Amino acid sequence: MGVSPVEIIRAEGLGYKYHDTDEEGLWALSEIDLSIAEGEFVAVLGPNGSGKSTLAKHFNALLLPTSGKMWVGGMLTGEEKNHWQIRQLAGMVFQNPDNQIVATTVEEDVAFGPENLGLPSEEIRQRVAEALEIVGMSAYRQHAPHLLSGGQKQRVAIAGVLAMRPKCLILDEPTAMLDPRGRTEVMETIGRLNKEGITVILITHFMEEAVAADRVIIMEKGKIVMTGSPQETFLRVEELRALGLDTPPVVELANQLRSAGVEISPSVLTVDDLVEQLCG
Repeated sequence: MGVSPVEIIRAEGLGYKYHDTDEEGLWALSEIDLSIAEGEFVAVLGPNGSGKSTLAKHFNALLLPTSGKMWVGGMLTGEEKNHWQIRQLAGMVFQNPDNQIVATTVEEDVAFGPENLGLPSEEIRQRVAEALEIVGMSAYRQHAPHLLSGGQKQRVAIAGVLAMRPKCLILDEPTAMLDPRGRTEVMETIGRLNKEGITVILITHFMEEAVAADRVIIMEKGKIVMTGSPQETFLRVEELRALGLDTPPVVELANQLRSAGVEISPSVLTVDDLVEQLCG
């Protein structure tokens, strides 16, 4: 009998209402039941306005439930005394790297979080060095952040969160403003961190980024409407299209080849998978 995975995030009946001009307000999330295990890589997809970013902000208590409950590391987010610990446990990286960088050098920026934790200088230096090494930015420690590329800035932002030693990394569309090279750099970094045991929750609108995840969650109108492995989810082509979502380009090509009579396994998700099927 296998050991059950340890749960790091749990939502039960989670609902969230943005208070609009009307008295009833606008429900951005409703009836969310969700469990995420330690070390899992989860991608959250959905059309604009589906509630992805609102849900992400509940994972480290930036937003608190209007109804239902959310636990992070076993701590209830609705209790204010838990917020400090929750935000150390679950670090968040946002879409625009320029909005997350606060210092004049890369090294100072990554040190900002640990300094706010009141850590000794020696430990701060060690954490900064480790975090920059992990994201492949050690050579840029004395550089001015504004001179870096978009992908490099986002890797510095990730390093700043890593220096706080979180168990869970929440990334809210971290590649949306990056060019293809920057997106590749950031996704490779995220993949490495997950392999080292950090729980990753990736909010994205790029279907091909979700291919790397263990599990895909699809949202629409504030609710979870589909969940499963990338293999299971991306085979549901018509359902995805009905939600206004495309399948990843490689999956689409594999589907067309299958329709034309070419024998290709449903497990094909990447270019490498497809090449192996066609040439192996």
